Amino acid sequence: MNVVHSFAPIVDRSATVLVLGSMPGIASLAAQQYYAHPRNAFWPIMGTLFGAGPELAYDARTARLLSHEIAVWDVLKLCTREGSLDSAIVESSIVTNDFGRLFADYPDIDRVFFNGAKAADSYRRYVEKAVPLPHVQFARLPSTSPAHASLNLDAKTQAWSAALRPGPASGSAE
Repeated sequence: MNVVHSFAPIVDRSATVLVLGSMPGIASLAAQQYYAHPRNAFWPIMGTLFGAGPELAYDARTARLLSHEIAVWDVLKLCTREGSLDSAIVESSIVTNDFGRLFADYPDIDRVFFNGAKAADSYRRYVEKAVPLPHVQFARLPSTSPAHASLNLDAKTQAWSAALRPGPASGSAE
């Protein structure tokens, strides 16, 4: 079993939306970039929605997200896991990131979207009661992981668009 560590958040003072994954997979850890697996749909979706697609350099993609007030982080700070699958995370090894500090430092974040079930479940199980945020809306979106193949890219993009695009549909994804 390997102890794996998450990355620092992609965030700045303009952030109003936070996208939370669970823990970077092997490809992301090797590249030191969020969602680096070539079949992960995150960057293609961000490309469609915000022009932050995989054709851009990583720094340009993250800057584009920040220009749209979108921050990215993971629920888990570290855990023990063999491979990349969320199902391989040893629950007793989980240490979460410091959300009390994050929300204190970035108080304008008012919407949080979980990239898949593991991120949502881990946040609710390990963070929610310790860091109550009644002013923040939370919603789970379909995982962008290639392991989550029950939805195709178009369906995932529609769900993410409904949540992240400004307008009446914002925050409505569950």
